[in-house]
Amino acid sequence: GDQLTCESNGFELRNAPLEGDVDFLDNARVVLEYYPQCAALIESVTGGMAYAFDHNVRSASGNKDQRRIEGGQAVQGPAHVVHGDYTLRSAVDRVHQLALPPEGNDTLRGYLPEGQSLYLAEEAGRALSEGGRFAIINVWRNIEDHPVATHPLALCDSQTVVPEDLVVFEIHYPNRIGENYWAKYSRDFRMYYYPDMTREEALIIKQWDSAGPLARTQGKQGDGSEPDAPCTFSFHSAFHAPETPDDAPDRWSIEVRCMVIYP
Repeated sequence: GDQLTCESNGFELRNAPLEGDVDFLDNARVVLEYYPQCAALIESVTGGMAYAFDHNVRSASGNKDQRRIEGGQAVQGPAHVVHGDYTLRSAVDRVHQLALPPEGNDTLRGYLPEGQSLYLAEEAGRALSEGGRFAIINVWRNIEDHPVATHPLALCDSQTVVPEDLVVFEIHYPNRIGENYWAKYSRDFRMYYYPDMTREEALIIKQWDSAGPLARTQGKQGDGSEPDAPCTFSFHSAFHAPETPDDAPDRWSIEVRCMVIYP
């Protein structure tokens, strides 16, 4: 695991103890207290400027019981499908959207001053210009006191993915249409997971990197053909580990999405 990095493979595990006692079922506490911790962690990993902008709390039992985050959305179940969170189109769209004041169901609506955006349009322009670079990176964390025992997260080494493995999946929101990549089955995928993740660890997962081969060639060239280049993204999915005991405690996790704009 020490040889796998977010830059080259699309994910890495970091020791990242929490600062303070964050209530992850309180939307305001997450945005105001935890988002800055995630942004600082991503900046230390990438060297870019990170902006946390969205999050999901996931739990199978919490979803079944229809638990809600105070001031936020419902608790979601673990995602049991091999996917990437952004595509050639939706990643660029997200850069533009976050340079506008939040609206609709945007998580930051109500947390930024009226009419203010997460970052300036000039920064978005720099990120999207020739020679510019941006990335979208998630911080995934166990939020229970016990290690993750159910629905652990599997991660695919990005260098084993080629464009032919990708299927575009649309997500329709009230004010926009997002896209994910779903994965076709491939015997070439190398999948990994970190067992027994604790609350004091953070999993860094790359969702998109404009400097990756897949991004730079507009989907014509995968990551594995340029081993020295940064990878574009990592497929990931929750899964059922066969060694999990029947009475294992439920997984509760949070993932925070960060936009990274490189200097």
